[in-house]
Amino acid sequence: MTKDPAKPEAIFLESAIATFRSQKKLAERAIEQLNDDQLRRPLDANTNSVAVIMKHMAGNMLSRWTDFLTTDGEKTWRKRDGEFVDDFGSRDEIMAFWKRGWDCVFGALSVLTPEDLTRIVRIRGEPHTVFLAIHRHLDHYGYHVGQIVLVARVLAGDNWTTLSIPRGQSEEHNRRVWQS
Repeated sequence: MTKDPAKPEAIFLESAIATFRSQKKLAERAIEQLNDDQLRRPLDANTNSVAVIMKHMAGNMLSRWTDFLTTDGEKTWRKRDGEFVDDFGSRDEIMAFWKRGWDCVFGALSVLTPEDLTRIVRIRGEPHTVFLAIHRHLDHYGYHVGQIVLVARVLAGDNWTTLSIPRGQSEEHNRRVWQS
């Protein structure tokens, strides 16, 4: 990727990659707080477990980011409905599929140039600029990362370690940060 700080397009690509990395890290910090049973437990019959959300996200990532610039983001080999069935044999399998999805995202993003942002890609036949497609995925993954964090927070209960500033500690946090 071209890293010319004078180019807003380069700044956008770098910030998009940083945001994707931040989303991945936030989700993984929540996932680490769940035992194997909790990872696979939905909150109720109408919600998805963290494992299923991870499977859907990784399936989406593999479909959307494989041959990102040259083929439609909805691959013929994708089985989206199957992404909502937990058929993993183990936590290691879940994590390996999750990693595979994110590796595909970062691999595709790493070769983009600022000039690619105005190129047209298709998602389910609908044209998007690369710029819009990246925004679409940031939005989609952010939505699901929020779900992962919420489900993990509820299931972890009293064993939860906050992922941001703990309640009632904002002023102390601000004092520490601003005095540095």
